[in-house]
Amino acid sequence: MSLVDLRAKPYFLTEEDIRWVETTIQSMSLEEKIGQLFFQLFHSFEEAEVIDFINTYHLGGARYSAASSEKVQGLVKTLQSNAKIPLFVACNCDSGGDGACTDGTYIASGAQCEASGDPQVAYNAGYVSGAEAVALGCNWNFDPCADILTNWRNTIVNTRAYGTNADTVLRYILPYVKGLRQSTIISTIKHFPGDGTEERDQHLVLGVNEMSVQEWDASFGKLYKAMIDDGIMSIMAGHIALPQYSRALVPEMTYDEIMPATLAPELIQDLLKKKLGFNGLVITDASHMLGFSAAMQRKDAVPRAIAAGCDMFLFMNDPAEDFQYMMQGYKNGIITEERLTDALRRILGLKAAIKLHTAKAENRLLPSAESLSVIGCAAHKEMAREAADKGITLVKNTLGQLPLSPSVHKRIRLYFLDNTEIGVYTEFDEKGNPIKTENKTLALFKKELEAAGFIVDVNTRGVREKGSVETYKETVDAALVVSDIRGYAVENNYRIRWSCAMANEIPWYVWEVPTVFVSLNYTTHLTDVPMVKAYINAYARTPEIIHQVVQKIIGASPFKGTYNENVWCNKWETRR
Repeated sequence: MSLVDLRAKPYFLTEEDIRWVETTIQSMSLEEKIGQLFFQLFHSFEEAEVIDFINTYHLGGARYSAASSEKVQGLVKTLQSNAKIPLFVACNCDSGGDGACTDGTYIASGAQCEASGDPQVAYNAGYVSGAEAVALGCNWNFDPCADILTNWRNTIVNTRAYGTNADTVLRYILPYVKGLRQSTIISTIKHFPGDGTEERDQHLVLGVNEMSVQEWDASFGKLYKAMIDDGIMSIMAGHIALPQYSRALVPEMTYDEIMPATLAPELIQDLLKKKLGFNGLVITDASHMLGFSAAMQRKDAVPRAIAAGCDMFLFMNDPAEDFQYMMQGYKNGIITEERLTDALRRILGLKAAIKLHTAKAENRLLPSAESLSVIGCAAHKEMAREAADKGITLVKNTLGQLPLSPSVHKRIRLYFLDNTEIGVYTEFDEKGNPIKTENKTLALFKKELEAAGFIVDVNTRGVREKGSVETYKETVDAALVVSDIRGYAVENNYRIRWSCAMANEIPWYVWEVPTVFVSLNYTTHLTDVPMVKAYINAYARTPEIIHQVVQKIIGASPFKGTYNENVWCNKWETRR
């Protein structure tokens, strides 16, 4: 087993810091030690419930459901004020501050950073992620995504991945992390040993990276080694198997014994911590995912994740039950004393590395209400504007139908596509239940088009009848199809789902009127609409991006983004 060195990268602790780590461990009860291994997701922000949970389970870290900046900061104050040992409070900021709170600033996803061709965009995304997260009281970011999108069918990391090879990904995640480091916050790369090679979702099935040892070393291995050398502090292990490497490290292993990395000591201990030299903290991906829970009985899986070399366990299922599973795993020897102590040293060592212990001692742990002024500030909005301008990508315009002009294409038929499981549900109440509201994205597009001088007719979905072609051409000057397909953990791969069989929004009209297709998320929709002749990838549905998409469609602003070969979906007909 590879033991942590708290004096070395990424901790660089002083002797005083190390004494705090060691004396804290020595003073902890067994229940407190077991509690430090857990990260929990808080859906309820009710103060009494939060305090009771902290006092009962002695958590090491907390995540939370999406909420406004004020609500998140209030939760953080409750958490930290009632924790004996300062807590990790984490967010998922892969694109900017919008991953920390609902009013945070989106800058650019991984795919948009790549499309911009400018590492400064990635730096800005990291910078804003850190600045806005820290203002809330967060101290750990579960990003950036270090996956390599080699399979165009993969929609799990389609927009989160920064490229299709290790060099491209490194070109953007290194500056992202540099920007993040301008704030006192922990960065994490994920999902070790690497997503993007297949099309399935580890929320639903065991993920499998089928690369050979040589292929992995030259791609994901190169990427992870570079980030480790750069000082990345934490790595999230995915529920992804790497069978060729596992069998190379353990030759007697059968395929029946192949486990996801979260349960594979040969991948966490031997490959990541020993061969690649990672001295930081390994955290599991969310434990409710089927890639983890389908591997073995949960009573065995919970402690075996720590025994395999993961240092923290992400999200309890039934809190009392999972806590007992972990406790029994320790008492039964699945988690050895040495492994438990090493995990605690990494956990407390990381807390000391970002000075949580001194901040608590000096009453500096909680941010002020005034710190929230950075959320959505003018400087951050300007970075978002620049990122949108550089990233929005015209993939094809084979008939020269762009730009559209209100003087020529006055009457626009607007078709809007989204997921049936999302549909008009664009807001949620405090209990996480969907609230039926007007689709804000559709409303924004209509507003921007009308402001540009178009008359906009929104298509009625769920209708099969298309009517007379000649009448259509007499009443419609151009068609704009907007796709806002997104999601995870419902399907393994997300594709366009039309509103009904042979629905009237299917692009039957591409040869009748100029037709423009805009994707606000996934970059590979051409597999489903190869017939469209003008196709745009816009990467997000923010008001800034929607405004700029319309401006570029009318020719008021040039398209500057570039695409990778995945957009063609390995099909010749998508290029026509």
